[in-house]
Amino acid sequence: MARKSRPSANPTPELSRELSLFHIIMMGLGMMIGAGVFLGMGISIGEAGPGGVVLTFALNGVFAMLTAMSFAELSSAIPRAGGVYNFARIGFGRNASFLAGWMEWFASSVAGSMYALTFAIYSIRFIDALGWLNPLYESFGNDPETVILVLERLTAVITAGLFVYINFKGSSETGKAGAVITVGQTLFVLTIGIFGVVAVIQDPSRLQNFTPFMPEGWSKLLVTMGFTYVAFEGYEVIAQAGDETIDPKKNLPKAMIYSVTIVTLIYVLVAFATVVSVKAGSEGVGQMPPWEWIGQFKEKGFGEAAARLMPLGNFVLTLAVIFSSTSALNATIYSGTRASYALGRDGMMPEFWSRIHEKNRTPYGALIATSVIVIFTAAFLPTEDVASSASIMFLFLFFMVNLCVIKIRLGMGDELEYGFMMPFFPVPPILALIMQAVLAVWLVHMSVIAWIIAPIWILAGLAIYLLYSKDRVIAAEHEITVFDEQRNYKPKGYPVMVGLADPENAVDLVNGTYKLCSSKKKPHVELIHMVSVPEHISLSESEEYTEPGREAITEAMLYLSMHFPLNTTIRYCRNIARGIVSAVKEKKVKLLVLGWHGKPENRLFNIGATIDPIVERAPCNVVIIKGSEKSKQRYKSVLVPVSGGPNSEYAAEIANIMAETDAKVTMLKVDTGQKRGFKLREFALNQAMRLRLRPDRFTTKTVKAKSSVIAILREAKNHELTVLGMTNRPLGQFRGLSVPEKIACRTSKPVVIAKAGGKVDSLFKRIFS
Repeated sequence: MARKSRPSANPTPELSRELSLFHIIMMGLGMMIGAGVFLGMGISIGEAGPGGVVLTFALNGVFAMLTAMSFAELSSAIPRAGGVYNFARIGFGRNASFLAGWMEWFASSVAGSMYALTFAIYSIRFIDALGWLNPLYESFGNDPETVILVLERLTAVITAGLFVYINFKGSSETGKAGAVITVGQTLFVLTIGIFGVVAVIQDPSRLQNFTPFMPEGWSKLLVTMGFTYVAFEGYEVIAQAGDETIDPKKNLPKAMIYSVTIVTLIYVLVAFATVVSVKAGSEGVGQMPPWEWIGQFKEKGFGEAAARLMPLGNFVLTLAVIFSSTSALNATIYSGTRASYALGRDGMMPEFWSRIHEKNRTPYGALIATSVIVIFTAAFLPTEDVASSASIMFLFLFFMVNLCVIKIRLGMGDELEYGFMMPFFPVPPILALIMQAVLAVWLVHMSVIAWIIAPIWILAGLAIYLLYSKDRVIAAEHEITVFDEQRNYKPKGYPVMVGLADPENAVDLVNGTYKLCSSKKKPHVELIHMVSVPEHISLSESEEYTEPGREAITEAMLYLSMHFPLNTTIRYCRNIARGIVSAVKEKKVKLLVLGWHGKPENRLFNIGATIDPIVERAPCNVVIIKGSEKSKQRYKSVLVPVSGGPNSEYAAEIANIMAETDAKVTMLKVDTGQKRGFKLREFALNQAMRLRLRPDRFTTKTVKAKSSVIAILREAKNHELTVLGMTNRPLGQFRGLSVPEKIACRTSKPVVIAKAGGKVDSLFKRIFS
């Protein structure tokens, strides 16, 4: 059982909402325009050629936008600190969410140490170029390599510590500091791109550098796209700011879409400038194609190109890298801290992780834990292969987000309030899933170690979850928690679940359940009542809402416990439909029996806001029983309107069960003039044969009418019970009520609606239902 929320005599400190749309856009840009793009530009042009490097960043921008839309939609509906962690918890449960938070914490923290080292390396090299380190070389035995290494590590630690302090001071300071730095880095990067455009205007012959366009072949695009995809990581940090953003439902999705668009345009501009920066045949280039000359310098290629493109090129590039690395460092510390804070907040990590500073309103416990990883890695560990592992984990995270957006839209779309919904759903996330899987596989060509480190970290997270987190996690608002469960028998045989709402409908459900169970071999009954708790009430304080369920269960037990093995469960949740479907799957139920609660007020969906999604998602047979004041335990005359298909077949089976042995069971076909090949008599004989009944068990009747509803209602008056097959896909019927629902609403006689559970669901439905 999930533990209850920690009691507190004092008000719980909360994160402050101080970040504007501008701040979170700058936060995303600061994360994306990191030092990695400068290191990757030269390698990409050498691998894929001049056209390849431009297409690499353009296509990566397109695919990044697909996932950004998934982030935007989920963040607009679930604007809480934790980002991917929260989405995974709501979409796939606690174990998946823990791994998401665990991977995001690792990836962000290690990426932060890489940015700290990048800042240190370029800063020390720039100072060394000015000759300011010569006295230190003389003092330490003229060993410049050792001096530079020590200074780089020391500078990295000091820089990381500075940004840890900035994050500790509060999100406002974090956002302001990051915004200033990001504006600076963006201007420097744009300057390089503008110089490239100006160079082409002054000398159009530089466009010949794009010939040949793809000298290494189109397949190289996958290699360079996988390698540089890390340059587009960063918009996910915006999702971490959900608890601290002003008007998050509108500003979070805007910031994600804007930041990816801006970064893509900048990257394409800079890639273009890199290709045209070197004039063919210039000094040092000789007969080599310019793209090949740049590519030979690999990670230093962009610097060499910038030095040829504009005055003081090395100086401008150094400033750009310094600004980029520090802004990315700021954003990764923020992201890693919020990911670990979410784990602590929900009890998956020690309580220390969830502590918030009373004055600064910052999660200082999670910040300390994150800073340990960042500083330790920056000081002592080689970060290249670990950073590649962070990249592959980001791909895993983005893959999970695209799964979550599909699962949550299909499973909870009617419960959430969206500030943004992506167009053409579910095409964008499916395309993103395919591309991310391909890129993750192709990363093995860049780093085999990444495919070793990543599984080790994930396995370590699984061990922590199973040994520590699993039994300590706090129930989230969307989850279902068992309040009271009485297991009198070990479930075996044919499991039947009866959903009880209140004592008033218990008698009708008992009578129907008794007949249904009597027809099965070794039936086992599970009585369940779901307590719907209002949003403003904590799940742990919902005991007062259980009384109607206790009365209904007691009423049903008085009768059913004398005939069948029986267990009972009371659970509380935010959404009854999801709670019942979850229980059905957990207990592997084969038949679910529900009560009819009258005409739904909301005409958007059929059967009612609660029953409709249950019928759609329950992976079992479903029977809905509507009683009446004249309900009987024995039915001598039963009407079964049929039109073919599995639900009509199941309706015939239920009608046979509900009717007495000597009762008249009439199959009705309504001929509305539409041409259909359905043969009623043949259908009746086939059903009698399938159910091993005598051939005359079902009588048949065909009536001609313009309205099938009116015809069925007219015939129902002459029968004691009407059994109808559910119309397929009730959630898809947005226009009016279905035929079974209209009959149930307009007749005073008892009605049973039956839906046959599919034996084999599609892969898509198994994953997302």
